Amino acid sequence: HPWQHTPETQLSEFNLTEIEAMLGSYTKVLFVRDPFQRLISMFMQSMGSSPSFSSFVQDILDSGQYNASVSWNPLVSLCRPCLIRYDYVVMFGFLRQELGHLLRRAGLPVDSILPEFTDTQVQWTYSWLSQQMFSELSLQQKKQLSHFYRWDLAAFPFSSSFLSD
Repeated sequence: HPWQHTPETQLSEFNLTEIEAMLGSYTKVLFVRDPFQRLISMFMQSMGSSPSFSSFVQDILDSGQYNASVSWNPLVSLCRPCLIRYDYVVMFGFLRQELGHLLRRAGLPVDSILPEFTDTQVQWTYSWLSQQMFSELSLQQKKQLSHFYRWDLAAFPFSSSFLSD
């Protein structure tokens, strides 16, 4: 690009014409994950900072959406899928299938690059873990989380999300 920028330069620092030109020259890939599974993953990574999953969720709800960390902020507010036309949307749980397609489209060898994992095992594990963690939450927390992630749930097909109800 003719623009001088560093990896730290935010897209918002450019004007609309520059943004459109840059985005038009890239293949745009968005990786999405069920928001409840994202919360579980963040809780597991930060073990010790909260005594329970319920208190971890309450801390997030108390912080509010506008003060939310990038880690748990709704994807719609982070990635702007209504404004940016992504070429690919890759959903967690279908990584092997979707990444294989993406790599083939890019002309890269698929079998030697993709890690060995089975989506079925990943989905089963998160389903079980989600049930356990969801049962820890109060009805009010469940409703608040569903509201907090309402735009993600509307924008992406998370049909089996615990927050969809």
